[in-house]
Amino acid sequence: MARVALVTGGTRGIGAAISKSLKDAGYHVAANYAGNDEAAAAFRAETGIAVYKWDVSNADACAAGVAQVEKDLGPVDVLVNNAGITRDGFFHKLKLEQWQAVINTNLNSLFNMCRPVIEGMRDRNFGRIVCISSINGQKGQAGQTNYSAAKAGELGFVKALAQESANKGITVNAICPGYIGTEMVMAVPKDVLEKRILPLIPVGRLGEPEEIARCVVFLAADTSGFITGSTLSANGGQYMN
Repeated sequence: MARVALVTGGTRGIGAAISKSLKDAGYHVAANYAGNDEAAAAFRAETGIAVYKWDVSNADACAAGVAQVEKDLGPVDVLVNNAGITRDGFFHKLKLEQWQAVINTNLNSLFNMCRPVIEGMRDRNFGRIVCISSINGQKGQAGQTNYSAAKAGELGFVKALAQESANKGITVNAICPGYIGTEMVMAVPKDVLEKRILPLIPVGRLGEPEEIARCVVFLAADTSGFITGSTLSANGGQYMN
């Protein structure tokens, strides 16, 4: 019987590539989204993947959303925490709302999403949790204290939960993408992209969403049970640690 995978922020960008790749790998996939109904409907029509709308920063909404997914598809075996937002600004000008929005969506959502599935995973002695962090959670980025803090927090969360869960057949890992050719990155002015971003990437190009998706499929596999608490950097050599 196919395993069930739930991907947050799973209908656009990197999340859409992850959802499609998991489906191609044989999983029953549920793709969560926050607000773009038109994009979600188009994604569902294109892929046949079930879509579910809720705000990952809302704990009650996450619990209800997971319950609905499990009612429709079965217990969640694979959880991909991909949903995230940016509210950039230099810290001396950053507003409290900008800080809270990013922390709530990018970091607090890990509790909101993992808590409703972790007990079932422990009971079944199997689970795969993959958190999509960021190169900026590893190295920091000016103008992104909120985002960098949240993404660095994800890495600590992964390491701690991995230790708690290892003896229950549950792996918890992080992927840190660099600059990926998503709609958001491609909106950067061409001269900025060519003069200030690409020269920092040793492979000389942006990553593709499908390259991150392949990392997820690898970590989600039944055969990847000896890899946990790890951070997989997929950034074209831009940052090495």
